[in-house]
Amino acid sequence: MDLNYSSDEMAFRDTVRAFLDSHLPLELQRKVRGHLRLTRDDYVRWHKIVAQQGWAAPAWPVEYGGTGWTAVQRHIWEDECARAATPPILPFGINMVAPVIMAFASETQKAHYLPRILNCDDWWCQGYSEPGAGSDLASLKTTAVRDGDDYIVNGQKTWTTLAQHADMIFCLVRTDTSVRKQEGISFLLIDMKTPGITVRPIIMLDEDHEINEVFFDNVRVPVANLVGQENRGWTYAKYLLGHERTGIAAVGRSKRELAFLKQLAMQQFKKGQPLLRDPAFAARVAGVEIELMALEMTVLRVISEEGKGPGPQASMLKVRGSEIQQQLTELMVEALGPQALPFDPAYLDGEQEHSAAGNDLAAPLAGYYFNYRKTSIYGGSNEIQKNIITQMILGL
Repeated sequence: MDLNYSSDEMAFRDTVRAFLDSHLPLELQRKVRGHLRLTRDDYVRWHKIVAQQGWAAPAWPVEYGGTGWTAVQRHIWEDECARAATPPILPFGINMVAPVIMAFASETQKAHYLPRILNCDDWWCQGYSEPGAGSDLASLKTTAVRDGDDYIVNGQKTWTTLAQHADMIFCLVRTDTSVRKQEGISFLLIDMKTPGITVRPIIMLDEDHEINEVFFDNVRVPVANLVGQENRGWTYAKYLLGHERTGIAAVGRSKRELAFLKQLAMQQFKKGQPLLRDPAFAARVAGVEIELMALEMTVLRVISEEGKGPGPQASMLKVRGSEIQQQLTELMVEALGPQALPFDPAYLDGEQEHSAAGNDLAAPLAGYYFNYRKTSIYGGSNEIQKNIITQMILGL
C-alpha cells in the first residue's frame, strides 16, 4: 500500500478544503469544535448543503447519486470533514439502510427511498435492539403477523438513537416463530407516523435525550414495505451491521479530538511546564496516537476492497475505534482535573453564550466523557465483536 497521496489526490483534498471553507456555517463549526449539542435542524442543514454539492453519499454507486470517488478520496473527504469540524452526516439513512435497499430491495423501493435518503427528506432510525435482545439480536421478540396486504407489528425496540426526530424506522421483526431464531426474521421499513407507535425518551448519563424506547401496538405496515424476502432479514441485518461497524471506527473524528487533547494539555501546567511535556502524560498521548495511526491504515485496507462489502474485519475496526474514542475522552478529563467537574447543560444546549463555570472548553467534557462510555456497547458490544474475530478471522 502506497501511503503517500498522489498529486491528483492532493488536488482533490484542496478542492474539498475549499468547499468546506466556503460552505460550512461558522455556528455549526463552533458547536462541533466546542462539543456542544446539535439540534435536528443542525444535522439536516449540513446534510442538505452537502447533498446540493452532490457529495452526501460518497460510497454510493454513481447510478444512485454517489460520487464515483475512490476509497482514498472517500477517506480524504471524511478526514477533511472531521478536520473542519462539520456535523456528521447521520449514518442511519446514508450508510446503513441505503446499502440494504440497494442490495436487496425492489426497484420500486429503490426509486422511492434512495432519493429521499440522499437529500435527507426522510430522517431514519434503527429498530434492532430490544430488551433481552441486544448483543444476542437474533432473540428479538417484536412480531409481524401477516393480515392481507399488511403486517400487524407488536413489540418494543430500545436504545433507538434520535427516534424522536425520525420519519422512518428500519426494523427487524419476527415473522416465523416455528424455525431457528435466525431464520424467522424479516426486514421492514415503517413510517414513524403510523398509528400505534409510541416513542419514549431515555435520558443518558450526560442528561441528553439521544436515545429512546419505541413501542409498536398493533401497527399496520404494508407488505410492500418488506425488503427482500420474508424470513431472510437476518442476512440483511448482518450486511447492514458490517457497514455500521466500519463507520463506528470514526478515524477522522478521533484525529480531530487528538489535536484538541494536545491543545488542552498545552494549556494545563504541571510543575511549571505544560502537561503535554510531562513524560508520563505525553507517553499516554503518544500511545493513543500510535494506535490511531494503525487503525487508520486498517480502515484504508478494508475500504479499499472495492465491491466486496465490509466483512468480519469491520469488527476489528469497531473494537479499536471505540476504545480509542474512550481513551481520548479519559485523557481530556484527566488533563483538566477538577476543572472537568462542572456540568453545564444550559451551555451545552446553546441557552447561554458561555459556561457558568467560566471555562467554555472544559464545560462539555464531563458530559462528553460520560456519553462515550456507550461506544464499546452500541453496534454490537466489543465482547461480541471479539467473538466474531475469533470465529471468522482466526478460525478458532
